[in-house]
Amino acid sequence: MTHAVDIAILGAGAVGQLICRQLTVAGMNVGFIGRNALESGEQVVSFTPLASADDHQQIQAIPYSVPILTADALDNIRLVIVCVKAYQVLDALSPLLKQLPSQCHILLLHNGMGPHLALAPLINAQANGRGLSLGTTSQGVLRQAPWLIKQTGQGLTQLGHFAGAELTEHYRNALLAAIPSSEWVDAIVPCLWQKLAVNAAINPLTTLYQCPNGKLAEPDFSEMIKGILDELVMVAAHDGVSLDQSFLHDRVYQVIRLTAGNFSSMHQDIAHQRRTEIDQINGYICERAQAHGLSAPVNAELWARVKQLVV
Repeated sequence: MTHAVDIAILGAGAVGQLICRQLTVAGMNVGFIGRNALESGEQVVSFTPLASADDHQQIQAIPYSVPILTADALDNIRLVIVCVKAYQVLDALSPLLKQLPSQCHILLLHNGMGPHLALAPLINAQANGRGLSLGTTSQGVLRQAPWLIKQTGQGLTQLGHFAGAELTEHYRNALLAAIPSSEWVDAIVPCLWQKLAVNAAINPLTTLYQCPNGKLAEPDFSEMIKGILDELVMVAAHDGVSLDQSFLHDRVYQVIRLTAGNFSSMHQDIAHQRRTEIDQINGYICERAQAHGLSAPVNAELWARVKQLVV
């Protein structure tokens, strides 16, 4: 029943549907927030689980029903998980803040960085009880149709507090119990910078050179990747975040190896003539550099070149 829903997901893309499935299986009362008043009621969603190495048969998709909530039916929501693209966060979430209860907590779960800095003052200006947490996930998932996803890989999910009131122990425990390989970390921002390093190195290069991730292991790309990471570590340090450059370098190349046959999300966005998250990835590094009177020329060049590809 929709009146029992207390966790709402904003953004029904691949990650949003995966988190919805995991919460539903764990017994949570979860629904999607519809994009308009016409989207309401129940929606059948299908999920294809990750195949094991020993499973040689084709795995069938599992259908299940999820409530779709309208913006005027959010009185019982205590946690909103935001899974839209980074550039959509403020436009999608801001109109809902006045519709959500004062005790409702917000969790951002998207690629890139930036929206948290603009959103934190809005959260802090709300009534007591409103809080903001951030997260990052490396779970692999593919959206095969509007309401059909397939899990393609396992991965670590990290969540942590950022501003305002902290997420209650009930919901924190519920998230950790529902999402495989998840953890609550005391300092989430460094984790986001680490994920940003992977995205900043892989996404623009695979997009500009129209190649799968594995191609970046070739020596021709080593100097560019080093330059990207050099600038990122410098900028993060001025933001008060100390990063281990050797660890980041190894992590980037580990992801390149593990996802060698994959095409990055930015590569796919350009291929489908969609807006990319370059502003919130390499662009974010440049903007934070500028805020400290610094320059990040390698990231700036990649930012500009990818922006030229966006229609």
